[in-house]
Amino acid sequence: MGERITTNKTNYWKSSEGPVWALAPMEDVTDTVFREVVLRLSSPGNLHLLFSEFLSTDGFCHPVGKEKVVHRFHVNDSELELIKRDNVKLVAQIWGTDPEKFYKTAKYIAEETAFDGIDINMGCPMKNIIKKGACSALINTPELAREIITAVHEASDLPLSVKTRVGFKSVVTESWISNLLQSEADAIIVHGRIQKMMSEGEADWNEIARSVELRNQINPDIKLLGNGDVMSIEESLDKVMEYGVDGVMVGRGIFHNPWFYNPAYSPAMEERIEALRLHASLYASTWQGVKPWSILKRFFKIYTNSFPGAVQLRAQLMETHGFDEVEQILNDFLLEQEARKQAKESEAEDAQ
Repeated sequence: MGERITTNKTNYWKSSEGPVWALAPMEDVTDTVFREVVLRLSSPGNLHLLFSEFLSTDGFCHPVGKEKVVHRFHVNDSELELIKRDNVKLVAQIWGTDPEKFYKTAKYIAEETAFDGIDINMGCPMKNIIKKGACSALINTPELAREIITAVHEASDLPLSVKTRVGFKSVVTESWISNLLQSEADAIIVHGRIQKMMSEGEADWNEIARSVELRNQINPDIKLLGNGDVMSIEESLDKVMEYGVDGVMVGRGIFHNPWFYNPAYSPAMEERIEALRLHASLYASTWQGVKPWSILKRFFKIYTNSFPGAVQLRAQLMETHGFDEVEQILNDFLLEQEARKQAKESEAEDAQ
């Protein structure tokens, strides 16, 4: 699980200076393996907060269910080393509807894990989640949402944030965000969509700006980050300047470019392939026998693009069942590319 690496109780939300850049919590994506890969590909200083996959407090507090979900709290030692090196904070995201279970889970996070902070999921729009009254459905029960925040605050002195949306079936930014601003949260991360939109349509950054205005009026000490449709650090900076947010959280943008937090860098084909190899190797060594190989396949496309032969390479990788097969395919591809390069150079010499 990793030993705790926070030796002081400094609240990073209160002590942060300048824009805060965060990688969003994503199910079956932001595990310890992918977080480490992102850290390795990032330029130090460009990434401040890494969020975990979201963990069910119901599952965690269930005598049998705990074993099925606790892997989301796993942190590899190799990730911890990079976190120390880059002074990045690791945040555990949790979800549910029972304040008492939130209390128990938060207490465990604070006392038994390597996480530096806690985030409450009040934004996930998935139907199987909201039918339980959890995540974005909590927008409809503001009093329960406040009770949950209070429970987590009482269980732990770790920095506390809430990730949410601007409404459920319709936009209710003013009433909902005002409610959260009167809670014990240190930060609010606002996704510019309502639950009904899922991930479709355009994120409404004007509603995020309205959230900033409310923050400035009600509780200026709370940090407020924006989230939605940001595809580069440059665009993140534009959002900070235009909408007044204290930083930006990025989700799907990382799939368009794993080097998102190293904006001046343009990786060559060989570097993309080696990043894929690293990711697959770490996944195999971390999750063999715990998580299926098929989960990893969603990542192949983010590395195998923008170079000749990428489509064919990706098709081969999608048929793999383990790391040994991936390594063989990558090695064969690189040998083939080198042979083609040498053949072209030979032809050029003969033509002179």
